[in-house]
Order: sequence, then structure tokens, then C-alpha cells
Amino acid sequence: MADLQAIVEEIHEKLTPRLGEGKVADYIPQLAHVDPKKFGMTIVTVDGEVHKVGDCDEPFSIQSVSKVFTLTLALGKHGETTWNRVGREPSGSAFNSIVQLEHEEGKPRNPFINAGAIAVSDLVLAGHTPREAIGEIVRFVRYLADDDTIAIDPEVAKSEQATGFRNFALANFMRSFNKLDHPVEHVLGVYFHHCALAMTCTQLAKSALFLAASGRNPLTGHTVVSKQRARRINALMLTCGHYDGSGDFAYRVGLPGKSGVGGGIMAVAPGKASVAVWSPGLNHNGNSLIGSLALEMLATRTGWSVFGQ
Repeated sequence: MADLQAIVEEIHEKLTPRLGEGKVADYIPQLAHVDPKKFGMTIVTVDGEVHKVGDCDEPFSIQSVSKVFTLTLALGKHGETTWNRVGREPSGSAFNSIVQLEHEEGKPRNPFINAGAIAVSDLVLAGHTPREAIGEIVRFVRYLADDDTIAIDPEVAKSEQATGFRNFALANFMRSFNKLDHPVEHVLGVYFHHCALAMTCTQLAKSALFLAASGRNPLTGHTVVSKQRARRINALMLTCGHYDGSGDFAYRVGLPGKSGVGGGIMAVAPGKASVAVWSPGLNHNGNSLIGSLALEMLATRTGWSVFGQ
């Protein structure tokens, strides 16, 4: 295998002059305060090797990356009936678009746009109070990363609740089509809190390892999901994980991944490794500008791609 530590250090060195490029997500007030020059990257191989560089052990707001974990939970709870509530197609429009939702009568296009993740939060809420559902999500992520220190940043959750008018609109719109089972405030309480999970690149890479290893976490020996389900979650990340920049990410990087407006990206090289990168400045699609470049460089150096070497 390539010398991954040397590769991540080279990527860091090459990208350092460009740190600070892109625009920090300032529409969530708490995220506006983050230093745009931060950069961290961690690779965890299926053999358990950890290679990391930069601010990789500093927690950041994972935002939409958390949607992979809530989808995994919803599939565990509801199986294939999950897809009665949310589609599996790329959206081709902004992550918080309401136009598409009206056209498709309240059924979101995929689980990774905001409306889709709100529908998934509604499914995770089944049989729970919002507090219990949030607790279940935190416990699940701690289990995946094998790290009990992972927690939700209450200030970010509060900040999202206070400014998430578009998400309230999306949820109310879906409720008007009878596409949500629970009160909008309860569903959004769960949604805002899971988006406010704070994790480091190292914790995030470890939590994605089950997707690189056919549904099993090789570090703990736990089977998380079936091989088929891991493959399908990866397929959705490849086609829908970067909003309307998903096609470009597949073209440049060629790995399943999920981005968040906190500047994090989680990516999976099936059979090889999981990767997390963090750089807060976003491109026009709401994905980490430097993080995307770092993953493109990694894919080029290693030859990792689901489309062949």
C-alpha cells in the first residue's frame, strides 16, 4: 500500500497556501465564528492504521454528514419501507430547495438533502420522544466511532433552531402532504440536534469504517449493517452526498462521500479505508472547497476510486 502518512502530509503542505479560500457558512450564526484556515485530515484503513495531519483532532460541527448515520438507523428500524417516504435520486437542486418538494408532492428526492433528512428524522422518531431519539443517535455514533466522548454542541443546535426558517417551511410543507407522522417541532428538534453533532476528523473517519468494510467495523469486530446495505448506503453517498455538486465530486474523486456545511467531508474507499477531512470554507454548492481538493489529491495519489484504478 502507498505510504499514506507521507501522502496526507504532502496534501497538507500543498494546500496550506490556499487555506481560508471559500466561504464559511455564516447563515448558522455559530458556524460563522469558525477560523476559515483550519484544515484536518484522517485516514483509517480497514487494517486499523490511522494516518492524520493538521487540525484532525479538533471537533467541528459535522452538520449534514450526520445524515448518513440517521439514514443507517432509519433503515435498521424500518428496512426498505424507508423508501416509501424518501427517494433515492440526485436532486439537481439546492440542498434546501422547496420547489422540487412541491412538484413531487412532499416526497423528498433523497435522504441527504434537508427535506429528505427531515423525513428520515421523522422515521427515527417513531416510538420515541425527541429526547430519546436524539439520545439514540448519539449512542449510535459513539458506538460506530468506539468513542464515548462524542456529543452534540448545544450552542450550534440552539443557533439552528433560532434561524432554521427554511427547514421549518420544508417540514410544514411535508406535513401538509401528510408525509410526516410527528409534530413539526419534534421532528426538527431531532434534525437540528443531529446536525449539531461535534466530531473530529479522526472520530468521523472511524465512524465511517463500517461502510469501507462491507458493513462491519474491523476495529471493534461489530457488524453494523449487512454487506448489501453498506453497498447501498455507499451508492447513495456517491450519487447524492454532495447536493448538486455530487456529479462533479464523483468525476473528480470517484469515492462515496458525504459533505456538511461545517466544512467536513466523510469519504469511503470500499475495501480499503475511510477518510474524513475538514476545512470550513465552502464552494458554491455548500461543500468544503479545500476538503474536496484534498480528497481529489488523495484519490489521484492512491488510485482509490470505485471506477477502477
